[in-house]
Amino acid sequence: MRHLLALAASFAALAAPLPTLAAPIGTGWQLVWADEFNGRVINKAKWSFDVDCWGGGNAERQCYTDKPRNARIVKGQLVIAARHETTTGPALPASQRADPAQPGALVTRDYSSARLTTRGKASWRYGRIEVRAALPHGQGTWPAIWLLPEKDTYGTWAASGEIDMLEAVNLGVPCTACAGGKEDTILGTLHFGKPWPGNTHAGTEFHDPAVLKGFHTYAIEWQPDQIVWQVDGRTYAVRQRSEWWTSGSATPGAPFDQPFHLILNLAFGGGLAESRGLKGVANTNFPKRFLIDWVRVWQKPSQTASAAPAGTEGGK
Repeated sequence: MRHLLALAASFAALAAPLPTLAAPIGTGWQLVWADEFNGRVINKAKWSFDVDCWGGGNAERQCYTDKPRNARIVKGQLVIAARHETTTGPALPASQRADPAQPGALVTRDYSSARLTTRGKASWRYGRIEVRAALPHGQGTWPAIWLLPEKDTYGTWAASGEIDMLEAVNLGVPCTACAGGKEDTILGTLHFGKPWPGNTHAGTEFHDPAVLKGFHTYAIEWQPDQIVWQVDGRTYAVRQRSEWWTSGSATPGAPFDQPFHLILNLAFGGGLAESRGLKGVANTNFPKRFLIDWVRVWQKPSQTASAAPAGTEGGK
């Protein structure tokens, strides 16, 4: 009965009209997809879980699970929790397993967390994506809001691109280069070029002491000719179309001219986090919590419409 009720709730949420919200500054914006996390459970019509202990190709230390202890709705917020606990799961992500439906070889890690994705449920080409979130602190923490292509149109990673809307590592640890003496850097990055290992990237690191406390709105405004990164409406990075390219196409704008899906995750450890700050990881103050208040996607009809599958918000 619980499963039937949860399924019914998912379909009801999917069919429900989008909330009426004030549009972003400018004209022509339409809300095409949103999750306010007002339900009792995560809406599986909108989100899927990646379940594996692969480490993202970055030697991250966590296993991603679909367990409520790692991702659940609490008082209108999505809570992604990284925990210091022995966890066993698939050694490879589903996309790299001989049979994606089977776990294959298993591996055990010392941490657990969660990674949610709209892959196969909703994707977009161009638009404004906003996420109101509060970021975790501590050496080894690596929260991320990012996008990957729905299809590898131009080849395997990173020829088909990656948009890192927000990354932060080791927030709150001692930092001599930070005005307040604590790590306060957020990163916005594009990955593109050739398939790994011939890939490249272009990014900006921005110090913002405000992100160390409370919720803030992180956004990208993705247009055919540029991508803009903002925090609380303040622009901190801009990348022009002339700055990116792919070996898979000579078309201007490629690879960021295709539909991309959204990912929310909290990694622990890995190359970026462990090479900075105090180095390595610190096993203190667990669980680490990445809080997401809402996610909203806006588009302009004058640009390419949403590529979400028919039957979801924004579908065409």
